[in-house]
Amino acid sequence: MIDPQTFAILFLVALLGLGALGVHIAVIMMVIALVTAWATLGTGVVLNLGNLGWSVQTDFILVAAPLFILMGEILLRSGISDRMYNALAAWTSRIPGGLLHTNIAASAMFSATSGSSVATAATIGTVALPAFQDRGYSERMALGSLVAGGTLGILIPPSVNLVVYGAMTDTSIGRLFAAGLVPGILMALLFSLTIVVFALVRPQIAGAGEARIALRDRVWLLKDLIPPLAIFALVMGSIYFGFATPTEAAGLGVVGALVLAALHRRLSIAMLHASFLSALKTTAMVLLIVLAAFFLNFVISLLGVPQAIARWIAELGLTPMQTILLLVVIYIALGCVLETLSMIVTTIPIVTPLAVSLGFDPVWFGIFLVIMAELALATPPVGMNLFVVQGVRPGGGSINDTIIGTLPFLAAMLLTAGILIAFPEIALWLPNRLFD
Repeated sequence: MIDPQTFAILFLVALLGLGALGVHIAVIMMVIALVTAWATLGTGVVLNLGNLGWSVQTDFILVAAPLFILMGEILLRSGISDRMYNALAAWTSRIPGGLLHTNIAASAMFSATSGSSVATAATIGTVALPAFQDRGYSERMALGSLVAGGTLGILIPPSVNLVVYGAMTDTSIGRLFAAGLVPGILMALLFSLTIVVFALVRPQIAGAGEARIALRDRVWLLKDLIPPLAIFALVMGSIYFGFATPTEAAGLGVVGALVLAALHRRLSIAMLHASFLSALKTTAMVLLIVLAAFFLNFVISLLGVPQAIARWIAELGLTPMQTILLLVVIYIALGCVLETLSMIVTTIPIVTPLAVSLGFDPVWFGIFLVIMAELALATPPVGMNLFVVQGVRPGGGSINDTIIGTLPFLAAMLLTAGILIAFPEIALWLPNRLFD
């Protein structure tokens, strides 16, 4: 049988090498798993792929992922996100930085109904970028705020990535959702603080400023914030009060989104067709990665790789805090070459048992992993949100503008991670209050 340390080295070489050639991450993981299983464990393990695939794809918890994705697609195509953005713009335009804050606020609110960072970045970017063209705003800051705001989609509940983490580690989805709320709000506030600091130092990034809107008009626009808040309350409230499991709550969210679309007179066969088609494509991509990751995890567990790496780190003599800081460095490096979900699912079976053995709460560690994944969404060369925002940018331009505009917000993400490490109760307080 192959030595676990040797397998770990070969795995990283194959992962990075095939990834550099443009091979899809799900294919890479499946090929590595099949070849390793056939060469070291025999054909019996390879033939078990069918049974494992069936059990993974029919997991009740994972059913929540496509439902949350579909919910976000329906809300996007019903026009609710457009009205939400305009309402937030009326209230944030007078803060130093003007409409840049609207990008963060709108992303945070849409994250609470979407569960996907890519969907959040694409939706808010499509709505927001045309509004900045004629106002003299710094295009780099506008692009960077959209990239950063989009990352909130995998932290603020409901989050598809938290569903996957919960399914792979047998951690309560309800607790994970509750744990992501306060850190998500904290990160959004730090993003806005970053904008304020830059606007005070360089007022020209916010153009000539925004026209004042009468208080009565601003109050009237608040009605457009009710639909996304209602969906969030429906999903999280049903979980908290015990009316529904996270999967059932996702189904309620879809029903609620359909009702809102009907009330806004946007429910049609064409809209449903577009929503289902887009949700199907995203779901297929996510579940293919998850299936490949589960089989790879099964193989490396049989080989004893997680235990070998845990022993290796233990032999380094690091304290639990030093180990977490080492993981921060490792994840920043991985984020430069791996897509977010891929990075999470390939490392969960190795790092989660290690973190739990060191005394870290699995719920807290799930939030820590997601914040690390947020960094991956915004770091070149493969940061998904960078390409999504660049893709919806009117008139095109160099992606370097998007990357440079994102750099200040990366510092805010790292600061959030540092605060979470120093004060873990930020993530654990709410789930402990709600579920204990």
